[in-house]
Amino acid sequence: MNSTLQRGGRWAWLLVAVAAALSGEIVDRIAASVGNAVITTSDIDRQIRLSAFMSGTTPVFTAGSKRQMAERMVEQALIRKELETSRYPVPTTEEIQPDYQAFLAQHYPDPAAFAQALQKAGITEQDLKEELVWQQAFTQFLDVRFRPGVQVTDADIQKYFDQVVAPLARQAHPGQPVNIADYRHEIEVKLSGDRANEEMERWLTEARRRTQIVFHEEAFR
Repeated sequence: MNSTLQRGGRWAWLLVAVAAALSGEIVDRIAASVGNAVITTSDIDRQIRLSAFMSGTTPVFTAGSKRQMAERMVEQALIRKELETSRYPVPTTEEIQPDYQAFLAQHYPDPAAFAQALQKAGITEQDLKEELVWQQAFTQFLDVRFRPGVQVTDADIQKYFDQVVAPLARQAHPGQPVNIADYRHEIEVKLSGDRANEEMERWLTEARRRTQIVFHEEAFR
C-alpha cells in the first residue's frame, strides 16, 4: 500500500477516535489477546451482564470483576480453539432449545417481562442462546476429553462416604441407619466430576503455557 495512503488511514482513525472522545462516545478497546484472538472491553462487559442475568444477580463492573471475567474468557478462548482445531462436536442453537425453554419457564414465563428484562440488562435474546450453546459445548468437551480417563475406586467411594456423606447423613437424620449403597452412585458422580475438573485445569495450565496471552491492564482501570 502507498505510504501516503497508510499515513492517511492512521490519521483518519485518529480523527475518528478524537471525535468519539469529544462526543462522549465510548471507544472499544482490546483488553486481552489469546494467540490471534482478542477480547475487547465490550466483550467483557457483555459477559458480566449476561452472567448476572442468568444467575439473577446485579452485574458488577469494578476493575477487579472485569479482570476476573477476562481470565475466565481467556480460558474459554483456549477451549474454543481446541473445539475448533480438534473438531469436537458443538451443539446448535436448535439443540439447546429445551434448555432455553426451561430457563424461560423457570425465570420469565411472561414474554413481555422477558423482553423488558433483556432490555434492562443490556443483552439480547441471541446473547442468551449463544451462552447456552457455549455451556453445553463446554459440558460435552469435559465429558468427552477428560471423563473417560477418570477412575474412581471402591476405596475412594468408601473414604468419601466415611469422611463426608455419613457424618452429614447422621446429623440430618439422627438414629437412622446410613448405608453406603444408598449414596454410592451420587458419590461416584461427584468424585468423577471433581477429577475431570482437575484434569481440565491441568490441561488449561499447559494450554496457557503454549499460547501467547497478553492482558492490557489499562483496559481494566
